[in-house]
Amino acid sequence: MSKIGEKPVVIKEGVSIIQDKEKILIKGKEGELMINLPPDLVLENKDNLLFLKRKNNKSKVKALHGLYRQLINNAVIGVNKRWEKRLEIVGTGYNVKLQGEDLVFKLGYSHPVIFKKREGIKFNVEGNNKVIVSGCDKQLVGEIAYQIKMLKKPDAYKGKGIRYEDEKLRIKPGKKAKATSTGA
Repeated sequence: MSKIGEKPVVIKEGVSIIQDKEKILIKGKEGELMINLPPDLVLENKDNLLFLKRKNNKSKVKALHGLYRQLINNAVIGVNKRWEKRLEIVGTGYNVKLQGEDLVFKLGYSHPVIFKKREGIKFNVEGNNKVIVSGCDKQLVGEIAYQIKMLKKPDAYKGKGIRYEDEKLRIKPGKKAKATSTGA
C-alpha cells in the first residue's frame, strides 16, 4: 500500500482541474500544466481534495500510484506559486547578465556563454552573481538549473564556478597543504 499515494492532494483557491479521460489539465494564476494519467489510475475530486485510486493491485500500478499523486501535487503547487531554484556564480571576474530574456555568463572562457530562454521558464538576476530559475513545472525548473550549473562546475580546489545557493562544497587541499602536513 502506497503511503504517499493514499494522501489527498489539496486544491488551492484559484486552481482549476479539468479531466478528460486520461489527461488532466491543471490551470492556475501562474500557468497551466498537462499530465497524462496511466489507464490503471483514476482521479476523484471531493470537496477541493483530489484522491488518486488504483483500479487493480498489480505491482506496476502500485509503483505508479505514489509517483502520479506527487506529480499532480507538484503541478497544483506550481500553477499557484512558481517553483524556483537559486544559483550563484563564484569566482573572480565571473558574472551573469540578463540580455533580453537570455542569460549571458562570463565564466573565465575566451568568450561569453549565452544560455537561451526556454518555454515555461523565467530567469531573474540579482546583482551580477545570482540567478533565479522559476517556472510551474518542478521537473523542468530543476533540469534547467542543472544545465546552467554544468556550464562551469564548481572547482574542487578553489570552489570557483556555478553552484546552488545552499550547496556545500568540500574543498580539497592543494599540493602545498598536502606536502606541509606530511613533511612536518
